[in-house]
Amino acid sequence: MGRRSQLIVLAIAAAIFFGCIISPPNLMDDVDAVQAQIARNMLQSGDWVTARLDGVPYLEKSPLIYWMMAVSMGVFGPHDWAARIPLALFTVVLVWVTARFGHWAFGEPAGFYSGLVLSTCIGLWLFTRIQIPDAILTLAVTVAMWAFLRSLEEDGGPWPALMAAAIGVGLLLKGLVAALFPIGAGVVYLAATRQLFQRKTWRKLRPFSGGLIILAIAAPWHILAMVRNPPLFDFTMKSEPGHYHGFFWFYFFNEHVFRFLNMRFPRDYNTVPRVYFWLFHLLWLFPWSAFFPAAARLSYKPVDRAGRTRLLALCWTVFLLVFFTFSTTQEYYSMPCYPALALLLGPAMALGGLWTLRGRLLISAMAALAALAIGTILIEVLHLPTPGDISQALTQNPDAYTLSLGHMGDLTLASFAYLRLPLVMAGAAFVVGAFGAWLRRGDEGAYLAIALMMVIFFHAARVALIRFDPYLGSRALAEAYLHAPPGELIADDQYYTFSSVFFYANCRALLLNGRVNNLEYGSNAPGAPNVFIDDEAFARLWKDVRRRYLLVEAPSAPRIERLVGRDWLHTVKASGGKFLYSNLPIGAP
Repeated sequence: MGRRSQLIVLAIAAAIFFGCIISPPNLMDDVDAVQAQIARNMLQSGDWVTARLDGVPYLEKSPLIYWMMAVSMGVFGPHDWAARIPLALFTVVLVWVTARFGHWAFGEPAGFYSGLVLSTCIGLWLFTRIQIPDAILTLAVTVAMWAFLRSLEEDGGPWPALMAAAIGVGLLLKGLVAALFPIGAGVVYLAATRQLFQRKTWRKLRPFSGGLIILAIAAPWHILAMVRNPPLFDFTMKSEPGHYHGFFWFYFFNEHVFRFLNMRFPRDYNTVPRVYFWLFHLLWLFPWSAFFPAAARLSYKPVDRAGRTRLLALCWTVFLLVFFTFSTTQEYYSMPCYPALALLLGPAMALGGLWTLRGRLLISAMAALAALAIGTILIEVLHLPTPGDISQALTQNPDAYTLSLGHMGDLTLASFAYLRLPLVMAGAAFVVGAFGAWLRRGDEGAYLAIALMMVIFFHAARVALIRFDPYLGSRALAEAYLHAPPGELIADDQYYTFSSVFFYANCRALLLNGRVNNLEYGSNAPGAPNVFIDDEAFARLWKDVRRRYLLVEAPSAPRIERLVGRDWLHTVKASGGKFLYSNLPIGAP
């Protein structure tokens, strides 16, 4: 792949993903700040084996993303932008690896376009706004799939070992799916090419030495986690509240087997309807999904390297989507197939022809319609007042928040009045894309114009997230708590509700009626701290002579008022539909 093409792909990816680690926007409540706080806890405690929240063991996830964030914060300090560096860095690497994979398989133009597709598609940007490891898992899967294909083509070399190492690293990122995806897709590919039962296939892939490499990378942490969180083994085939079976059962059975079968407790997640799970990929790969019809007309016969790579990408995508069709699904679960889809789109775009021209014109038309819609919204909200912060104009739909995009339903027309600047930026982006895709004669110029549209659009979205900061996060409450007189902190509801307060204030709290969902299991572990209180205990503590603070969301404030009386609630800070109360006036001793 030429130096110019690599630099362009890297520059675009860096402009998007490194450009968006800047704070604000701050870390959001829920998973975003939880991930960062776990990493910070590991850094401060020195316990890099067992993740903890509020001192309670948190045994759900693999640790590598926490280790990366902890190292970054150890180098740069405990800042939100430092916590974001590993995800941004490895997302850029993912884009580069995909471009290199495409160049190896199809030649420079197709590899360049594959990297362009992945770096500027909506899905990859959207699902890297929170600090989850899926983009890094996607990198591990992509490396494993490329090494798999090279192992079959090149007898000898480092590729079987690299494939195994990628799987081992993936196991430390996301658990058993990191092995299931490449192995499952590889088996489907071998069956499709009639190589599955050939001895030379397995001689090239070296599964036994590869298995040892996987174990060498992944087994030490799993063994340590089992030893430190006994019992070592438990094979209970039922998930229910109030029981503790150690790390092994919870991690392997509850988080893998029972989650797949939708038998997991706690049921703190939702699932996307299957048909939408498939169709959403038209959105996740937007705007480049306009070229899927062109990709469908390519040859998938494994007669040359290009055909074999396209067939592998197809097997890779289909296996992953079918797997999740029979499981519980979140919108971002299919991210590991984005590079495969980019490897199908890149060659189609490089080939040109009638269907790519139609794709360009479709993108131009959609961009023009988007610009028109944004212009209409701006006219409608031009003179609307914007009192307070954006939470004043949003609705609440808590039942939808177990899906990644649940907050999208909170938007109202009035809320767009708070978003005038990002709307102008997004409108300008779509104008660039509409004219660029339509007027540019050469394919590369048109594709670069579309990519520029997406770069501007993503930064418009980043600016919009700044306006959503008070609603999606609670940094303002954390800063108010830090500047208030010392006192014990209580958080209403589960830890996740105010997780950004725990990060920015670097503190613990009592959790009022918070022994639910993610911390319920760890709260039953031997030696787990008793940080959970009920309404009766809260009312008693609140009317004590010691100063205490309470974090509460606006819908729950009337319940708190009924428990202790309005005269006992002194507002320290209100932000984003959330409150920080004190039981004593701030001026009191």
